[in-house]
Amino acid sequence: MAEADKILTINSGSTSLKFALFGMASSEQRLLSGEIQRIGAGEGLCEAKDTQGATIWQERLPLPDHRAALGRFFSWLGSVYPTEDLDAVGHRLVHGGAVFGAPHLLTSPVLQKLQDLCSLAPEHLPHELEAVRSIRKLKPGLPQVGCFDTAFHRSMPFAARTYALPLSLRKEGLVRYGFHGISCEYLLSVLQKILPPERARGRIVLAHLGGGASMTAVRGGKSVDTTMGFTPTSGLVMGTRCGDLDPGVVLYLLRERGLRLTTVARLLSEESGLLALSESSGDMRDLLRAEASDEKAAAAIEVFCYQARKFLGSLVAALGGVDLLVFSGGIGEHAPEIRQRICSPLGFLGFQLDPERNRKNEPVISTDESPAEIRVVPTDEELMIARQTRSLVRSGRASLEPEAPA
Repeated sequence: MAEADKILTINSGSTSLKFALFGMASSEQRLLSGEIQRIGAGEGLCEAKDTQGATIWQERLPLPDHRAALGRFFSWLGSVYPTEDLDAVGHRLVHGGAVFGAPHLLTSPVLQKLQDLCSLAPEHLPHELEAVRSIRKLKPGLPQVGCFDTAFHRSMPFAARTYALPLSLRKEGLVRYGFHGISCEYLLSVLQKILPPERARGRIVLAHLGGGASMTAVRGGKSVDTTMGFTPTSGLVMGTRCGDLDPGVVLYLLRERGLRLTTVARLLSEESGLLALSESSGDMRDLLRAEASDEKAAAAIEVFCYQARKFLGSLVAALGGVDLLVFSGGIGEHAPEIRQRICSPLGFLGFQLDPERNRKNEPVISTDESPAEIRVVPTDEELMIARQTRSLVRSGRASLEPEAPA
């Protein structure tokens, strides 16, 4: 296959599935995108929008699992687009472990290796692999590519990726992996287009702030350190994830409170973060609206911003200074109040925010005199997945002969 111009991207969660279709021939055009929600939770909701943002699919129906959801999706897609014209499917896979440091064609042997990695990401990888296998049954001749959220951080030095644990455990894979790597790669691709080469390869902190949140220190275009570690639960305070936590807290919950392992896992990933602090919502938009009249909402915002400042300072230290701070993600792109509270106390690090530029969400929100530039750059993980998928399929590095469904 010399070309790969029609790319479908899939981002599969435990109860949801996001999708986007791209035309990549002469330009990078998003043809449609959408999400299937509440998979396995009673009545599912399917929605899709066209290039103008108009709703072209909205349906409610029972979806017991990802296979049923993908079956309905491909049936609908075939009614609006010839699915035989698809060239490849690109999947966001949250974890590549120590094995996968680049996008990879999802053959049967690769799927088996990924199955062996499920213990590293039990809340994510099994659902993602189920989506891959479901599509293989629906479209057995369609190439599928895995794009790994951990791959970008493979460049982190030993000191940044290593936990102070016995060697036997580190050899089992108990190290810091980092996540949001696909977003980081996209943001860097934007910076490389709009900045002089020496600045795009300078000391940069990428702040991907959303329901899941992380910051990454980049130098020379490579990850130097990042806030997430062995799992996406660590680091910054997030919508429902606790962020960094004394390991003794987990031991206390297991030993003294007698909680089941599954209960603790759910507590740390789904019942903590902004939701736990506010006791009302894990969505920063809700908290900002309620802040003036709700002390708990205000406290949740305060903790979020304090932790963000603390981690930002640590990454600047890891870089030995900073030339550029980039805000992205739902909060980073759309919450000027949060950007202001993170940056304003850090003038001593070189961050000088321009209040008016920040309020207007301008691309550059620092003052002209600021030693470190501050930018807002919208991320597009789906487009990055489409690019990586197209590049791999066009490269000829892997055989694209159809396999029998696994």
